[in-house]
Amino acid sequence: MHPILFSFEVFGKEFTVYSYGFFIVLGAILAVIYLARQARKEFNVPFDTINNLFLLLLASAFIGGKVFLFFENPPYYRENPADLFSGRGFVFYGSLLFCIPVMLWYFRKNKLPVLPMLDIMAIVTVIVHGFGRIGCFMAGCCYGKETHGWLGVIFSDPACFARPLDTPLHPTQLYSAFMIAAIGLTLVMVKRRKMFPGQVFLLYLILYGIGRSVVEIFRGDESRGYVIEGILSHSQFISLLVIAAAVYFYRRNYINVRKTSKTS
Repeated sequence: MHPILFSFEVFGKEFTVYSYGFFIVLGAILAVIYLARQARKEFNVPFDTINNLFLLLLASAFIGGKVFLFFENPPYYRENPADLFSGRGFVFYGSLLFCIPVMLWYFRKNKLPVLPMLDIMAIVTVIVHGFGRIGCFMAGCCYGKETHGWLGVIFSDPACFARPLDTPLHPTQLYSAFMIAAIGLTLVMVKRRKMFPGQVFLLYLILYGIGRSVVEIFRGDESRGYVIEGILSHSQFISLLVIAAAVYFYRRNYINVRKTSKTS
């Protein structure tokens, strides 16, 4: 694909815009616009509060993504620590799991309704993540296994991360992007008629966990690591834990709503 989007020169110095970073930034801009609009509309939250939250989450996502990246292959990163901060990217679940407690703390600190704000943040996450997956496709990271099917995509630029080059691979980045877009549309529709606060957020965790587990089957970047070699990847294992926790809380809230509606 095109890991380098374009280059330009200013006062004799060349600057390079990388595809992955460009799409992450684009997604972040659109996400913060949505977040600011919805938070103000629903709870009259000032922009400064939202801006501080977003900056805090960016830092948390960076740290969490890198920490989980390290634990995918500790021996390698102990010997090559600089590679943690190279273009090797992040582990999404690391970013997500670091951001959740930060959001809970921030919402309570600023006296914001925790569960309704988490519902908004679920859609915010979808926006950033969806554009991030397009960036992955352009950079060639998070690539798929070899395939002879019509969906196969060939990466030929030596600068991209996909391997092997010049061989049809499953475009798992696009599988993820379409899956995330479908989840986003579902969440928007559910949010309009949600049964209880936090429903959208919990549904996001369930749907993404299921979708991620399926996409992992087609992934070809073996370096991401396995809990059970060749059978259960780290992300699939985390997905199972996240799904189980989210289903438990979803079911508990759903039962409480049903009981309340019957008594009233």
